[in-house]
Amino acid sequence: MSTTTHNEELASRAFSRQSPVFDNLYSGNIIIQYKRQRVRDHVARFLEPGSDILELNSGTGEDAAWFAAQGHRVHATDISIGMQEILEQKIAAASLQEQVSTELISFTSLGQLQRKKEYDLIFSNFAGLNCTDQLGNVLQSFYPLLKPGGVVTLVLLPKCCLWELLLVFRGRFKTAFRRWFVPKGASAQVEGVAFRCWYYNPSFVARQLKGHYEILGIEGLCTLVPPSYMENFPRKYPNLFAWLKKKEARYKSKWPWKSVGDYYIISFRKK
Repeated sequence: MSTTTHNEELASRAFSRQSPVFDNLYSGNIIIQYKRQRVRDHVARFLEPGSDILELNSGTGEDAAWFAAQGHRVHATDISIGMQEILEQKIAAASLQEQVSTELISFTSLGQLQRKKEYDLIFSNFAGLNCTDQLGNVLQSFYPLLKPGGVVTLVLLPKCCLWELLLVFRGRFKTAFRRWFVPKGASAQVEGVAFRCWYYNPSFVARQLKGHYEILGIEGLCTLVPPSYMENFPRKYPNLFAWLKKKEARYKSKWPWKSVGDYYIISFRKK
């Protein structure tokens, strides 16, 4: 078994274990609500009415349901059986089966996609694509799955997070630099299952796309706003949180802020 396949199996097991409690764990997190709205505001700029969307690592279907409610059609894919089951239940409860289809498949195997067609948008939220060391190959596999002029929007973890880097001043050097020097991937753990993840700067994505796509926009996400694991921050410091959101809105697309958040949002268009 290859390292990539083994890591995918571990990630699938981890998120399947978490799937029954995933929505309850994160639905009340104000920073996650902020992040979702930021991503949706970004991607909505590039969507035509009634778009066909291929979603990767779709999780419990929060974004698939939102896209469908906006009148789009979504093919929601994931490698986690548990996540797909929750997604299907959610879609059925909202009577969105006509607009949302599902498929259990890894984003590293898009050449084997059952619903293979040209989509208006390929979408991946909240760093699912950081769970592979084959991101370059994944990006290359998008081209035949996009219509001419089709858009890709990805939300990824970069190698430098300003909030983590500031932990140097508290002596937490391992956490401060945990994204920087991990060619074999950094260890992550969900529900007691360990797997590995990798970090990719926007420059890496841009190099992979050169010649075939144009970059539409890059935004830092949780650059000035704290990461979502600091979930009590908005309640303890509501005025400061509101101020940081305003500042992040102003500087999100400027250097260096677009590259040093907990995440970044990047969109590009097929030429």
